[in-house]
Amino acid sequence: MAILGKCRTAIVRNVTFAAMDNAVLLTAMFVAPNEDQEPMFWFRGYPVFATYFIVAIYVASMVIGTVAGPAMMSAGVATLGFFSELVHRGEVWRILTYGLINPPSIPFVIDMVIIVWFGRDLERFFGRAKFLRFYAILYLLTPLVFTVLGFIRPMAISGETGGFALFIAFAALYPGAMMFLRLEARWIAVVLVAIYTLQNVFARDTAGLIALWVNVGFAVGFIRHSQGRLELPPFKLPAFGRRQKLRVLPDPPARRRDSPETDAMSDVDGLLDKIARSGMASLSAKERARLEKAREALMKKDRE
Repeated sequence: MAILGKCRTAIVRNVTFAAMDNAVLLTAMFVAPNEDQEPMFWFRGYPVFATYFIVAIYVASMVIGTVAGPAMMSAGVATLGFFSELVHRGEVWRILTYGLINPPSIPFVIDMVIIVWFGRDLERFFGRAKFLRFYAILYLLTPLVFTVLGFIRPMAISGETGGFALFIAFAALYPGAMMFLRLEARWIAVVLVAIYTLQNVFARDTAGLIALWVNVGFAVGFIRHSQGRLELPPFKLPAFGRRQKLRVLPDPPARRRDSPETDAMSDVDGLLDKIARSGMASLSAKERARLEKAREALMKKDRE
């Protein structure tokens, strides 16, 4: 029994490490494929995932703008760019089209590389549906906040892709990942956020500073909520109509409780079965948190 317990501990440790620190390895070795991990479609034998589809839209907008020339690009900014005062007048499509203004530049190329590199890892971890939901909220968040702040002062934005926020989300999800010069992702993220903050403060760019921290805060918050480390306040609609009568029921008879260790292993077995059937993306935030808690408990017992 002791040997069996140690083997089970090792399996749980390996699976949870892979789930939290290497989603690619988990998907390839431990998790059965499911529809949410499949490409959106195939193009000439090549898989097109959601991340690649997003990049293709941005690249297409850049190519169209380049072919059209500077004059048409300026007209595109006037027609599609986000300006809070125009949105207040009813031109709400600007909330959706502001990101399609992308002249050719080195920063644009870097943004596309960042989306492909880090966005693909996030898509593997979340699954296609949740990743698209994350990116859609990220894309809309800044113009929505600027729409509200526009009642105080005019706000404008165009051509933002959200690439930096994807890196922040990656660093929050895999803080110990080794990056450039053998620096961990968390420290690179902290340094870059600090540098961009100082740049915006020096330039007195209030809009840029707000957009930076809105995106950073959302990216980190979304990851923490997905990990079960951040709970949103409950929101319930008020109940209308006649109230139901309540009655007091007797306490149910007490039953024998299994030991905490037995309960924990039973819970972990169920979660591992769910991962094997439907993939890591099928776990809810609370289930991920229970899996991580069980791993820590088993590792602590193994050290003892």
